[in-house]
Amino acid sequence: EAGGVVLGKSAEKLFSLSGLFAVYKPKGPTSAGVLNLLKERLLAEAGVQTNGNKRNQVLKIGHGGTLDSAAAGVLVVGIGKGTKMLRTMLAGSKKYTAIGLLGKATDTLDATGKVTEEKPYDQITKGDLENVLRKFTGDIMQVPPLYSALKKDGERLSTLMKRGEAVEAKPARRVRVYSLSLQQFQPPLFTLDVECGGGFYVRSLVSDIGKELSTCATMQELTRTKQGPFTLEEHALHEDKWTIDEIARSLEHCTSLLPDEPSHKKLKTEHPGETAVSCE
Repeated sequence: EAGGVVLGKSAEKLFSLSGLFAVYKPKGPTSAGVLNLLKERLLAEAGVQTNGNKRNQVLKIGHGGTLDSAAAGVLVVGIGKGTKMLRTMLAGSKKYTAIGLLGKATDTLDATGKVTEEKPYDQITKGDLENVLRKFTGDIMQVPPLYSALKKDGERLSTLMKRGEAVEAKPARRVRVYSLSLQQFQPPLFTLDVECGGGFYVRSLVSDIGKELSTCATMQELTRTKQGPFTLEEHALHEDKWTIDEIARSLEHCTSLLPDEPSHKKLKTEHPGETAVSCE
């Protein structure tokens, strides 16, 4: 309890941390799981006792956009007052490297799902793929995957699906693709680099590319390489760096990357949903 108790030096430092930084999320855990581990690490280092469910009020921490369990890469984290800046991160631009697999479709649109369809793909050339990518650049319409963190009546679609409930597809929505390029083509695998705006699903993109090529495709691997101004190489702290001092250092460094608050407020009123797109 931090009621009348005098906090130690490291606890004091932890509770004074404020802003945005980025961590590396490995393949496997959920984004929430990564955040909980980070929180536990920091509270343990600060010597703060957490009695069960009280830990949520103890330390304010949140992330700026879910990465699927099977995906890896940059996860933007807000701490202290930084948690209020996370909405902006959701709307901003993100970069991904994705590996797609031709000839197979799955119910989740990625490698974790059940195979629902198999089709030949030998006829597809590198040129075919590159031509199709043009159709998916700019403002496009996209149907979000059924297995997703999107909610219906307060429950995640993926939770409803796993219970075997019938879930209707969400309607297609307009999303933005700033750039899309083919990095490698070794059939059945193809590697894409994508830069996109908020609310974009790379799994849906890979699946739609398969359909457009008259075959099917599913996403094998996904890495988020950039979110807003945070890049995987430069800013994402790996687990061994999840210490109060490393995060303090990272927050100092990252504050300089972010646009000043007042300009956010102005942007919000002018273009809702397009805040912080130009973080280059």
